Amino acid sequence: MISQFFVLSQRGDNIVFRDYRGEVQKGSAEIFFRKVKFWKEDGQEEAPPVFNLDGVNYFHVKVVGLLFVATTRINVSPSLVLELLQRIARVIKDYLGVLNEDSLRKNFVLVYELLDEVIDFGYVQTTSTEMLKSYIFNEPIVVDAARLQSLGPAGIFMQGSKRMPGTAVTKSVVATEPGGRTREEIFVDIIEKISLTFSSSGYILTSEIDGTIQMKSYLTGNPEIRLALNDDLSIGRGGSSIYGYRSSSESGAVVLDDCNFHESVRLDSFDTEKTLSLVPPDGEFTVMNYRMTQEFKPPFRMNTLIEEAGSLKAEVIIKIRAEFSSSITANTIMVMMPLPKYTIRYCSNCLYHLIR
Repeated sequence: MISQFFVLSQRGDNIVFRDYRGEVQKGSAEIFFRKVKFWKEDGQEEAPPVFNLDGVNYFHVKVVGLLFVATTRINVSPSLVLELLQRIARVIKDYLGVLNEDSLRKNFVLVYELLDEVIDFGYVQTTSTEMLKSYIFNEPIVVDAARLQSLGPAGIFMQGSKRMPGTAVTKSVVATEPGGRTREEIFVDIIEKISLTFSSSGYILTSEIDGTIQMKSYLTGNPEIRLALNDDLSIGRGGSSIYGYRSSSESGAVVLDDCNFHESVRLDSFDTEKTLSLVPPDGEFTVMNYRMTQEFKPPFRMNTLIEEAGSLKAEVIIKIRAEFSSSITANTIMVMMPLPKYTIRYCSNCLYHLIR
């Protein structure tokens, strides 16, 4: 299916490389990085995830700044290869605890052992963290957690001084604690991406939430767990659930447009009790994906004002208002304003207001 697999750093350094079939010429990693780095085709500044160059199909995804790349000369499904690259990255993260350039270099023996079990002669064997435990014998070298970046997308908001430690889920699924102790812990994260369109006066025109419930389990024996959701949760615009039950449209109800669940989730009591029953597999996995277009209060509200200061000059004022309590702090906020390519000067007198 695939001929080569390699991982490149942001500088183009070849961290991991495996040639399974010998069909693609040597130096493909350098050819790929040079093409992606200086991509100028089709008026795009970034290379697409899939492209063909001299008869070689290149597939790539970017994970925490690293480029996971696969090559092949045959016609294969792009979605299949891109999903494979994502799963390889997830399996490596499960075994190393944290995925970055330093951890890959320190654990290259373990990474190559994983790749040999995941792919054989270019064909996928398994991407299950739990099944791979029977074939993997190397222990991971732990990377100093103090050097990691604190928190990810789930930690953009802080409630005062209380925050989840950034190293809470950066442990390997096969490593034990000092003294031979095992970790009886489970972590659940709810990560939501909010998309809003505001009018110039600040009114919401469109709103959408794409959410994910992520779970990482360190429980021994794989016990069954039950995850309780909001009692007023329903699926479908009409308030109907997956089994046709219609909930009341009272205030405060959460209506999901659609959702999907992990294969290990059982929905026997979802309709009546709004609970999910599952036996969590080893490693990090997605319990549930969902999408909602129901009206909600956004965390920020934006107003824009454009004034013509002359025939060739315009002044833009952007006001951002935080809609949450002053006891909560939002981190890593970035405001970007796209401008036409023919703009000569910009941001000379930009005015930003952050109002509580």
